[in-house]
Amino acid sequence: METPVRLRDPEMAVRERYAAAAQSREAALCCAVDYDPQYLQVIPEEVLERDYGCGDPSRYVREGDVVLDLGSGGGKVCFIASQLAGPKGRVIGIDVNDEMLALARRAAPVVAERLGFANVEFRRGRIQDLSLDFDRLDAWLERNPVKNSMDLAALESEQARLRREAALVADQSVDLIVSNCVLNLVRESDKQQLVREIFRVLKIGGRIAISDIVSDEPVPQHLKDDPELWSGCISGAFHELELLRALEAAGFHGIAVDKWEPEAFAVVQGIEFRSVTVTAHKGKQGPCYEGNEAVIYAGPWRRVEDDDGHMLERGVRTAVCAKTFQILTSAPYASETIAVPPRVPIPENERKGFDCSRTTPRSPRETKGLEYRETREPCASEGCC
Repeated sequence: METPVRLRDPEMAVRERYAAAAQSREAALCCAVDYDPQYLQVIPEEVLERDYGCGDPSRYVREGDVVLDLGSGGGKVCFIASQLAGPKGRVIGIDVNDEMLALARRAAPVVAERLGFANVEFRRGRIQDLSLDFDRLDAWLERNPVKNSMDLAALESEQARLRREAALVADQSVDLIVSNCVLNLVRESDKQQLVREIFRVLKIGGRIAISDIVSDEPVPQHLKDDPELWSGCISGAFHELELLRALEAAGFHGIAVDKWEPEAFAVVQGIEFRSVTVTAHKGKQGPCYEGNEAVIYAGPWRRVEDDDGHMLERGVRTAVCAKTFQILTSAPYASETIAVPPRVPIPENERKGFDCSRTTPRSPRETKGLEYRETREPCASEGCC
């Protein structure tokens, strides 16, 4: 019986396959994706031909956004995002593959000239370590080659300095993080760090839109050890629940499977691998203060639980802290909730602490005020009905 091939270094398998795919198109690395054709006209044909992905996370870009594309490859999503973010926005592509970066960097000035503005840059590094700039590190290594253990210690010291003083992507500097079929290429042992790094660089109030391949069952080790399956965006996939739970554990809220392809991208030994697009938000961290605010869950479910454990019952005025009030009455919850602000707002410097570990109804008298005794004729104010 033949000995199965062991995948000792996933990064090397990925690097070699994508280096070749930067030179000529490999159809097995992508799903059919419909992009808005108006945004493709300014992108060079060689980029369009060598684009590999399974979704379109660029459609979540807003005007003025600072966008970070993880595993940007030839730059197609970045160039689409560039147009959506506009001249007031900024787009950063991160990739570690030299050939793909060369393709993207070669196309960038062409796209900028056609658009009339330049707001895209490409940086080299690993997406699971968004603090280490490989271009800066390589420049240092040219001046300080590693020849012995003392040199190795100096290299480690320089890496620490670069992370601290010249991070590839700074803390809380990005409005939107997108990725297109890349998270599955990261080593399994690095996936938790990857999610933590995504959370670190995102601004408070920032969002993510991740298009990737997930599995419907846990992937057995012998499939993970197959270099062809791993580099083909298959056997390194998150389990569909694992990705959601990893985002939840990192501190995201409003996590949603925004798109779920019914047709599997690939099926291996009965395990289905399909494309999904997951969105999430950052911003539920921080102290809780009393603002006499309430939120009513509008339905259609009888009750729901948010990412902080608040149980919201349909039609019930639920007491929430000022931070939770802001979150639950904004995207992505705004269409499902009704805001009940206080008649007389409590100034921020006068708000007391709020116990967010409990979920209780809020009496209308708390938001209206105990001394509220107004009497008003029917429809005395405009828009009452």
